[in-house]
Amino acid sequence: PFYIKRRHHFLTPNKRRLGRRQPTTMSSAFAMHAKTSAFTTGAARVLSSSNASSNRRRSTKIQKLTRSEALAQPTDKQQSVSAMANAKTVAAIVLGGGAGSRLYPLTKTRSKPAVPIGGSYRLIDVPMSNCINCGINKVYILTQFNSASLNRHLAKTYNFGNGIVNGGSGFVEVLAATQTPNSTDWFRGTADAVRQYSWVYTDVKNKDVEDIVILSGDHLYRMDYMDFVNHHRKTNADITIAVLPLDGERASDFGLMKCDENLRITTFSEKPEGDALEEMKVDTTLLGLNEAEAKKKPFIASMGIYVFKKSALDEFLNKKYPNDNDFGKEIIPNAARDGYNVQAYLFNDYWEDIGTMRSFFDANLMLAADEPDFEFYDADSPIYTSPRYLPPAKIQNCNVKNAIISHGSTLSDCKVENAIIGIRSNIGKDVEIENAMVMGADSYESEEQRAALLAEGKVPIGIGEGTVIKNAIIDKNARIGKNCKIINVNGIEEDRDKEGKHPTYGFADEITIITAGSTIPDGTII
Repeated sequence: PFYIKRRHHFLTPNKRRLGRRQPTTMSSAFAMHAKTSAFTTGAARVLSSSNASSNRRRSTKIQKLTRSEALAQPTDKQQSVSAMANAKTVAAIVLGGGAGSRLYPLTKTRSKPAVPIGGSYRLIDVPMSNCINCGINKVYILTQFNSASLNRHLAKTYNFGNGIVNGGSGFVEVLAATQTPNSTDWFRGTADAVRQYSWVYTDVKNKDVEDIVILSGDHLYRMDYMDFVNHHRKTNADITIAVLPLDGERASDFGLMKCDENLRITTFSEKPEGDALEEMKVDTTLLGLNEAEAKKKPFIASMGIYVFKKSALDEFLNKKYPNDNDFGKEIIPNAARDGYNVQAYLFNDYWEDIGTMRSFFDANLMLAADEPDFEFYDADSPIYTSPRYLPPAKIQNCNVKNAIISHGSTLSDCKVENAIIGIRSNIGKDVEIENAMVMGADSYESEEQRAALLAEGKVPIGIGEGTVIKNAIIDKNARIGKNCKIINVNGIEEDRDKEGKHPTYGFADEITIITAGSTIPDGTII
């Protein structure tokens, strides 16, 4: 039988979870504020079969202490203050990304971090929530392309108040590419973007900041950045790079490195190919992999997530390498070559770079699987998003299997399988949706408005009756008519239509994309 299970407080027993404990670096005041300013709005999850789960009792080991030892133990309050002091000395910079050409046409009117994911979230919610969950409350977001949608989402979701949080030190600031007397260029790369705003993190407001975490706005993962920072501090590194073991199939898409036995990086190569790729093979048992795993994953890949000492970052950008514009291609390889302490930090958990249409599509459908590799549902480390206050989804006489149905959606007499249905979606009768993502809508149309549009021969927002959608992405606010077939009938692999020959749809990696706000007339076959 089909059933709907809310997974906010459910953790699969046999699956390792990063951050299952309550983060010790977030004060109760900040936790309370974060949860009132940015609510999770997870969707209902529909699965095809029930999973048995059992409550495991945890055994507690009691350690006997002498009186003097007991008195020496820090109190909970002392531990909390110490942890918060740690997080207060860290600032985060989230890179908004370039033009997002590999995700076009989803990036036609928005930046990559603003692209919807998982039914009710945006990609930017992932790094922002990771920061909140580990207590980092000084966050800058650097934007350049199509940033209006991203700015609007950030303003509605991550408002940390007016100087109350953590002694008045918390903020989220959007820094857009701009021309100044010293620079008339737009951002020319990741390092140049940070360089153009280096005066911000050296400002008196950030006098207590010791380390800067550089993050990307288009990755899917859950990570405790303070563990990352603590490793950076213990090794007294100038730069620390989050890394993971990788197989040869995707290795050329990443920055690869060689490390010594202490995980100090000796060689770094950005996206090598051919012989240069072969030269970057290493024995990954030094990361703790067994021999079988090391054989499958002989590369150490950069996740594009870094921690810099603030003083070192300023030196690299403005003094040592003032003409280098990219962290991966120039700054990091040069720093490793010149003898700076560049360290690797192993992250051997789920992580996905949402850099291509295929990776974006597969990562979304994976979320609806019976045993997904990643879940937004984690009570201890939630992913936050904009509070929309929508009603629950309404499902009438539908056959639904392995799907996420988001808030405010209405489905009647339809079939949905392996799909993501976004907020405020309206799915008509006899519709078939399979291996697809419907992003939903930004507003409702009343029944009267929908009836009036139909009477005039127009198409209301949503999916019309009798339509079949397979292997497709339906972007926000699309109007799909009745009895349409969006199935890539001609098997087109690539046609993103940047010339505007068919502006309502495109193809990427054999996936059909209906662009945002498009109208597809009744009976259309794509």
